[in-house]
Amino acid sequence: MDLTGTAFFVVLVVVTGLVMIGTIAVWSRVRGPRPVRWLVHAAMIALCQLTAVCVVATWINNSYGLYASWSDLFGTTRSPNAVAMPGPPVQRAKFNHGSQGMLDTYFHGARSALSGQVLVWIPPEYGRAAYRTKRFPVLMLLHGVPGSPQSWLEHGGMPGAFADLLKQGRVHPFILVMPVVDPGSVDTDCTDLPHRKVASWLAYDVPDLVRHKFRTLNGPDGWGLMGYSTGGFCAAKLPLQYPKVFGAGAALDPDRLSGDPAVLTDHELRRSNSPTHLVAGTRASVSLFLATSRQDRISPPSAIEAFVTAAASSPVRVRTLVLPSGGHNYKTWTAQYPAAFGRLSEWLSGPR
Repeated sequence: MDLTGTAFFVVLVVVTGLVMIGTIAVWSRVRGPRPVRWLVHAAMIALCQLTAVCVVATWINNSYGLYASWSDLFGTTRSPNAVAMPGPPVQRAKFNHGSQGMLDTYFHGARSALSGQVLVWIPPEYGRAAYRTKRFPVLMLLHGVPGSPQSWLEHGGMPGAFADLLKQGRVHPFILVMPVVDPGSVDTDCTDLPHRKVASWLAYDVPDLVRHKFRTLNGPDGWGLMGYSTGGFCAAKLPLQYPKVFGAGAALDPDRLSGDPAVLTDHELRRSNSPTHLVAGTRASVSLFLATSRQDRISPPSAIEAFVTAAASSPVRVRTLVLPSGGHNYKTWTAQYPAAFGRLSEWLSGPR
């Protein structure tokens, strides 16, 4: 049973209710010497509290994506150097049909030698007669860390939130692609390390899979990124590093754009992979949307202001949004969807 699954949460709620009912039912029936009764009563109270705490902890974890799996929770993920990750190559990758119209696969990337899950949503227009010969733009949605591609579905309201904007005519159709951003549960801030080439996974292998399986536009004007938290950091960084692949990015409450010392401990490596440093010296003609709230301490407005200052002399087009309130959570990120998707629809091509 998955740690972040609805079934596990429901089971915990039911167990908590049964424990409370059982405690009330047998409280007065406990027999024996007074110390024994006290001990039994204390154990019953502790069990009620334990199950209740588990329910609250699971709700918090599901809401904020703190731990993506049991192995993530107990620290049993493999070493960063263990990159022998099996999986089918692009040619043999098979998509399974899931709920909400999602397609789900797991494959091995030839460029990065990493393997991971990828979810794909195809807009309704893709199968319509008027679009049968058209190629579609692709928008890759990058989750936070800890987190998983399913976080977009379970907590981010996808693909329904985008479908609603599409019906309202506020965006044009995109193929939405949700890849894992930390294959093997090893976070590198979407950076290529000697034994963990996550940037190559996202910039080459995942696009290779999508191009192989679907009718997609060629060129950076048909490929964009959007992410929140760590995924937002990556959505700001990757267009600057791979402007021939991605023409635009939208970063929702991104991690500090100067880089995270806890993820990349080497100062020079961290600096050379930070969006604020990259944008200052880039010649890439890409577009970036950066959003946060004034109350978000993890993604403070000052970090976005520093990025805008660094980008002033570059060809990068930057647009920003700072909400007056909101924490580092899905409620804030979903509030930024209309502006973010709208900008990406403005900057990236529609089906053609």
